[in-house]
Amino acid sequence: MTTAADMLATGFATLPDLIHAHALERGDRTSVADPQGSIDYRTLDSTMDRVAVALQRDGVAPGTAVAIVAAPTTDYAAAFLGAVRTGCVATPIAPSATPAAIAAMIADSGAPVVFLDAENARALEGQSLTANVVLFPREGGGPDWAPAFAGKQAFQAFEDWLAPPKAKPTLVAIAPEDPFNIIYSSGTTGTPKGIVQSHAMRWAHIARNTAAGFDTAVTMIATPLYSNTTLVSFLPTLGWGGTVVLMKKFEARAYLELAERYRATHTMLVPVQYQRIMALPDFDSFDLSASRFKTSTSAPFSAALKADVVARWPGVLVEFYGMTEGGASCALNATANPTKLHTVGQPMPGHEIRLIDDDGNEVAPGEMGEVVGRSPAMMNGYHGRSEATRDAEWHDEAGNRYIRHGDVGRFDEDGFLTLMDRKKDLIISGGFNIYPSDLEAVLAQHPAVADCAVIGMPSEAWGETPMGFYVARAGARDDASVILAWVNGQLGKTQRLSALYVTDELPRSAIGKVLKRDLRERLASTVPSS
Repeated sequence: MTTAADMLATGFATLPDLIHAHALERGDRTSVADPQGSIDYRTLDSTMDRVAVALQRDGVAPGTAVAIVAAPTTDYAAAFLGAVRTGCVATPIAPSATPAAIAAMIADSGAPVVFLDAENARALEGQSLTANVVLFPREGGGPDWAPAFAGKQAFQAFEDWLAPPKAKPTLVAIAPEDPFNIIYSSGTTGTPKGIVQSHAMRWAHIARNTAAGFDTAVTMIATPLYSNTTLVSFLPTLGWGGTVVLMKKFEARAYLELAERYRATHTMLVPVQYQRIMALPDFDSFDLSASRFKTSTSAPFSAALKADVVARWPGVLVEFYGMTEGGASCALNATANPTKLHTVGQPMPGHEIRLIDDDGNEVAPGEMGEVVGRSPAMMNGYHGRSEATRDAEWHDEAGNRYIRHGDVGRFDEDGFLTLMDRKKDLIISGGFNIYPSDLEAVLAQHPAVADCAVIGMPSEAWGETPMGFYVARAGARDDASVILAWVNGQLGKTQRLSALYVTDELPRSAIGKVLKRDLRERLASTVPSS
C-alpha cells in the first residue's frame, strides 16, 4: 500500500488520493469540524466516494464544473472534495454576491449541479438557475420546504442524492494540468472572471508546506471556503492529515474561544481579523499556548499590527503575498524579521518576481515597478476568456510566462519586497477583492448620475472601504443619500459603498482618465477612517 508519506515525497499526488491514504492510516482522526459536529478521515473519505459516485451516476463528466453556494460545513467539504475525486472542477461561489450575479456565475461555469444550503436557496428563489439543485441538510428549511427557482431544475436533498454507503466511484486518471477548481473574482455586473486552478497548482500549495507541521495541525478556518485565502490553508491541512475547524461567521471572541477549546495550532486570518482579535481588552486571558503557525494574506498588513501579534500571540507569524491567479508568492516570517515588517517578505523558493515599467521592460535594481511573477503555482487561465488571460500575462525574453500582479513595488538591498501602490485600482476590504469598475457600472445606472468614480480609502474596521463620487445629472432630484441607498441595494454585502459624494466634475488627465489619486487626496484630510 502506498502511504501518504510516500505520496507527499513524490513530485505530484492528488488531494483525494492523499485523503484516502489518511483514511486508511489515521481514519479515526478528525478531518473537519464545524459548529454542528465533526467527521473523521474515514467518514470524509467515504462521503467523498458517495459524492463522486452520485456525480458519475448523473453523467457529470470529468472536467465539468460543480458549483457550491453555502456556508462552510463538513457537508460542504465533502461535496467539494468528492467532486474533485471524480475529476470534476469544484466551483465555490460567494454567497455575498447578489442573487443575479450568483446565477450568472453558475451559468458561466457550465455546472450541471449546484449544492446550496437552505439560507442561500431561499436567497436565490425566483432566479433562473441552469443547474440542478442539491440541498444540504442544515437548519432553515423545514421538512416540507423546497426552493422554487425559475426554469426546470431537478431538486434533491443531499442525503437522498448521495450514492449508498460504501459505494465506490469509477477511478479517474487525473493529470497535473487538469483543472482542480474555479474561483470567481469579485463582480456585480456582467459575469466575474473564473480563475481556473490546476491540480498541479494545488499540489504546489501542499508540497511547499513540508516544514509547517500540518500533519499534526489543528487549523482554524475563519474565512469562507469560496476564497483562495482559505483554500491555501484548508487544502494543505487535509493534504498532510491535520484537522480543520470551520467557523460559519467570524467574530473575534468566538474565534478565541474556539481556538482555546480545540487547542488550535495553525490559522490563516486576514489583517482586519487580526486587528479585531488583538483589540479585545481580554485577549491575553485566552490560552493560545498551542499556537505554532499563524499566517495572513489578501490585504495590507500594517507593521504595527504585525509587531503586536508577534509580541502577544505565541508561535510564528508569516505573511504571504500573492494572488488567486498565482504568479509568484512572497513570504515574510515576521517573527524572525522584526526590521522588515513594512515589507511583504522575499519570493518563496521556486518563485520568481520581476519588476517592469509601463513598456514591459525590467526596471533597474532598487527602482519601483509593476510586479510580475512565475512559480509552480499558476492559474491555467480565466475560464472561457482567452483574451483576459493574455492580458494578465507577461513573457520574458526567453518566452517564460509570468502573471501580472497588478501591484507596484520595490525590492530593498536584502531582496525584501515593499508594495508601494496598486497598478490597478483594486480595493481590498476585509480580505475581499472589490473592483471599482463593477461598482461604477452600477452607480452609473442611476438616472440622477451623469458621471462617477469609486476609490478605496483606509478603514480601521476593514483595511479599506469603497467610496464613490458622482456628477449629478441636470435636473436630478435625488440627493447623495438616496442614491447611496439605491446603489448599495444592488451590490453584494462585501461590496457596498461606505459613502457617496457629489462633485461638480471628476478630475481627469489629458487623455480622459479619471485621476483617482486626486480624489483620494481630496478625502484624506477631511474624512475619518471608518
